[in-house]
Amino acid sequence: MILLDTNILLRLTSKTHPHCAIARVAVHGLLARKERLVIVPQNLYEFWVVATRKPGVSAGENGMGMPTENASLWLSYFQRRFMLLAEHGNTLARWHDLVRALKIKGFPAHDARFVAAMQCHGINRIITFNAKDFSQHGIALIDPVTVPAA
Repeated sequence: MILLDTNILLRLTSKTHPHCAIARVAVHGLLARKERLVIVPQNLYEFWVVATRKPGVSAGENGMGMPTENASLWLSYFQRRFMLLAEHGNTLARWHDLVRALKIKGFPAHDARFVAAMQCHGINRIITFNAKDFSQHGIALIDPVTVPAA
């Protein structure tokens, strides 16, 4: 199994983003290789926040200004296209262990929650445009640029 980072989902939906084609080629390439691409509830929450937020709300916030109706359609598509794993009962405890042990502060705690979910579900690979955000967690990082086309 390979967890899709939310930035992959966001790029899939934004035809004007320079990474859109890369994300689409990577996802199609992995699916063609019969890889099992998965998402967790956190992906859907994060997607909704960024997709529906107005662009340029404040520094570091990359909103897309998508209407809620469109965002809702994308959430349904993601759940049909990728396997949505249920919230695991040990995710919170595992996340807390990670942020405490690694002394994680601020926004990186969101990434640690993905790692906790991965560990609870026995997943050791994630595809992301932000490999540095996950580098301290000892998981296999897949750069979408490196995935060959189908």
